Amino acid sequence: MPAPAPRDVPPPQLHARAMDNLSFIRSTMERAAGVTAVSGWGMAATGVVGAAAGLLAPRAPDPASRLIVWLVAAPIALTASVVGAVWKAHREGDLPTLTGAARKLALAFLPPMCAGALLTLALWRADAMALLPAVWLLLYGTAVAAAGAFSVRAVPAMGAAFLALGAVAVLGPAAWGDALLLAGFGGLHLVFGPYIARRHGG
Repeated sequence: MPAPAPRDVPPPQLHARAMDNLSFIRSTMERAAGVTAVSGWGMAATGVVGAAAGLLAPRAPDPASRLIVWLVAAPIALTASVVGAVWKAHREGDLPTLTGAARKLALAFLPPMCAGALLTLALWRADAMALLPAVWLLLYGTAVAAAGAFSVRAVPAMGAAFLALGAVAVLGPAAWGDALLLAGFGGLHLVFGPYIARRHGG
């Protein structure tokens, strides 16, 4: 009976090199999963702006003035978020990574935000301003959840929290609108921002 053919056994050095490569790939994937182009401190600054707008808007004398408060706050909040992301990437020497990640985030984030801007105009023309809190919370939550597919888990979780507040705005009385906007654009950013900053490097 012929002896079985010897099994091909890789040389020890090749086996060790393969294990090193697998370990490197695994650690790189784990690191990538924890990296986010979103700055937690930038998000917290956005929350400060949102909280200020949420406190000032209800004191405005008429719906138009309330809308102006939020429209002024929006670009300030966006600037804070962008500055925070650039600061974080610069500190980590990761500006090229930020460019690619920001492109993905923008492609997911901007369409719902553009829809929100157009619906805001439509609701203003239709004299249906009471619907704005629900529309803003739902579309912002959609934008954050979609962009969060390219970020860490806390980002889509925040998007889901905005969607939940939007659902409450739809189902609850219109009088809750100001409080829900404050809870969302102020509170949620101030909760998730520092958490992301502590867990994911700024």
